[in-house]
Amino acid sequence: MNRIAVISDIHGNVPALEAVLDDIQFRRIEKIICLGDLAGKGPQSHDAIAMVREHCEITVKGNWDDFITKETEFETLKWHQDQLTDEDRRYLTLLPFSAELTMSGRLIRLFHASPFSIYTRIQPWDSIERRMSMFENTEMTGESLMQPDIAGYGDVHQAFVHQYKDKMLFNAGSVGNPLDMNQASYAVLEGLEGEEAEGPFSIQLIRVPYDIERSIRIAREADMPDLKEYIQELTTAKYRGLS
Repeated sequence: MNRIAVISDIHGNVPALEAVLDDIQFRRIEKIICLGDLAGKGPQSHDAIAMVREHCEITVKGNWDDFITKETEFETLKWHQDQLTDEDRRYLTLLPFSAELTMSGRLIRLFHASPFSIYTRIQPWDSIERRMSMFENTEMTGESLMQPDIAGYGDVHQAFVHQYKDKMLFNAGSVGNPLDMNQASYAVLEGLEGEEAEGPFSIQLIRVPYDIERSIRIAREADMPDLKEYIQELTTAKYRGLS
């Protein structure tokens, strides 16, 4: 059996990413796929990008990875942009929209937010119609002859697995900014990679504790803007927009 780790939404939180990578190594998982949002919100975007580039075989683009490379009038975003090098910006610009692979006879499609856009957000509590739309073929994913059996994404920072008869939808949660519980999250896919015949397959959701106080200390020492809101999210797993 092959195992693939799927990580997402690091958001410049290096202590959280280090903890997840250590856990992946401890489990002897050799392949990692990243579903975007490497940068922003946290203080160490440059370092997070470098670590993802080193460890992840495939990385797709998130919404933060897109708008952090564009001109802005917002001072907070300008601060995060200043943490990037020209090479960081080039790398983020060239990231693909989605990725596909086959495991145990199942076509798996991975993207950041939805098959429609890196900005189209679909929550686990949305209508069944919206959740089933995650399996659609679109111009962004390519006009494939087959719809995926499994769709995986990030973006909403809520880890879950839903089964709909012969379809599975999962969210890897967030490494650096989880909003369901304050531990880093990632997913593990297990099956026979590249195998066209149907066989055993599983998705496991992993939670990893990390040094939140260290993440806060790094942000404070960097004089990062929106520090109060960042601390709230890391310590309570409550989105700042709901405070």
